[in-house]
Amino acid sequence: MRKAHEWLEEQRGQYLTVPVTYRRGTYSTTLSATIGKTVFKVLDDYGRYQYIESRDYLISAAVLIIDGERVLPEPGDEIIEDNLVYEVMAPNHEPEWRYSDNYRKCLRIHTKFTGDAPEL
Repeated sequence: MRKAHEWLEEQRGQYLTVPVTYRRGTYSTTLSATIGKTVFKVLDDYGRYQYIESRDYLISAAVLIIDGERVLPEPGDEIIEDNLVYEVMAPNHEPEWRYSDNYRKCLRIHTKFTGDAPEL
């Protein structure tokens, strides 16, 4: 199973990704990510359920390196895709990320659109 998973992860990385920039403070790195989504069920102040959709990025855990160190996602980090900024966050006190596989090779990072990237 491990070998099959490694093969599938290679295929995902090779054929199902887009380039994105991962930014934390003044540090940034360009890497490949697969676009996904998660729908969260959230209870509002009036006792009604709302469904909130997160734009997710699946990224190989081995390539998330900032300032020379392998890191895990943190709230407030940003992912920039096609000049659009998505902030790492999740609703209702849910975790902002999780491992997407049993072998902890792929991260599923939940984000929310926060605006256009500034022109450089």
